Amino acid sequence: MPPYAHSKGRPLPKGTLRPKVNAQVSMQLAVIGANGQLGSEVVRAAKDADLNVLCLEHAQCEVTSDASVTAALETLKDGDIVVNTAAFHRTDECEVAPHRALAVNALGAYRVARVAAQRGAGVVYISTDFVFDGEKQTPYTEDDTPRALNTYGITKHAGELLVQAANPRHYIVRIASVFGATAPRAKGRNFVDTMLTKARARESPTVVNNLVMSPTYAPDAAALMVDLLRRAAPFGIYHLTNAGACSWYDFANAIFRLSGSPVRAQPATWHHEDGKARRPRYAALTSLRLGPLGLATRPWEEALAEYIASKLA
Repeated sequence: MPPYAHSKGRPLPKGTLRPKVNAQVSMQLAVIGANGQLGSEVVRAAKDADLNVLCLEHAQCEVTSDASVTAALETLKDGDIVVNTAAFHRTDECEVAPHRALAVNALGAYRVARVAAQRGAGVVYISTDFVFDGEKQTPYTEDDTPRALNTYGITKHAGELLVQAANPRHYIVRIASVFGATAPRAKGRNFVDTMLTKARARESPTVVNNLVMSPTYAPDAAALMVDLLRRAAPFGIYHLTNAGACSWYDFANAIFRLSGSPVRAQPATWHHEDGKARRPRYAALTSLRLGPLGLATRPWEEALAEYIASKLA
C-alpha cells in the first residue's frame, strides 16, 4: 500500500459517481514541467504505474505560446491526461511582473486545458494554498471560497477558473510548500535543503513563526495524483498537501531535530513590507474528497523524516 493510502474510507456522498480503476492501460500522461520538483515525481509515479508518459520540459512546451502548446500536445487522444506543472511562483516577483504571472499561471493554464479538450483529453492543473486569504484559522477544504491576497494567488485562482471553463475533464490540485529530491528550477533549493545546509554549517537561522502552512512532500503528492487518475476519480478540486500544519519556524526546527543537528531556529514575526507580496497568515489545507475514495495523505512529519533519511543516507 502506498504511504499516503488509507485502507478504508467513508462512503461516497449521495449522488457522487463512484470512482473505478481505469482499465484504459494505453492512457498517455503528458507532463508539462517534467524535470521540475513536482513534475519529475509525477513522471516517476506514472512510470511505476506502467502508464505511457510523455515528458515535456520547458524547451518542448512553452505555455505562453499557442504554437508551442499545440505542437507539444499533438499526440494526445481521447482519454489521455495532461498534467500542467508550469508556474511563475516567485511570489514577490509576481508583484512587479504581474503580466508574466498572468501569462503563465492563468492564460497559459487556459491554453493547455483548451488544447487538451480539443483532443478529448483531461487536464490536471497544479494550484496553491495562496488562493486563500488566511483569515479562516482552520484548515481550508476544497469547498472553501478562494480570496487571494497577492498577485501570485490571484493569477493561480484565475488559472483554476479558466481551466474549469476550458475543459470539463479537469482536476485542480492544490499543494503548498513543496520539498523533494529535485531542486525547484526557479528557486534553486527547497526550504528543507536550505535548513540542512544551515545545520551542516552550525548556523542558527531566523525563521518566521506567524505564517502557518501544510508542507507537501513531492513524491507523496505525485503518487496520490497518479492514483486518482488511474481510479478515474471524479473531476474537481483536490487538496494533496501532507496532513497537518505548522509554522515555518516549527518546520525548520523539525528539520534540525530529525537530522540530528543541535542547531535551532530563532523565531521572528513576519510583517508585510511595501513591494513585497502579502501572505496568508494561516494557509493550512486539508481534504474532504480523499476520504470517500479510501485515501488520505500521511502526516508531514512522517514524510519529512523519510526525506531527511534519504538525504543523510
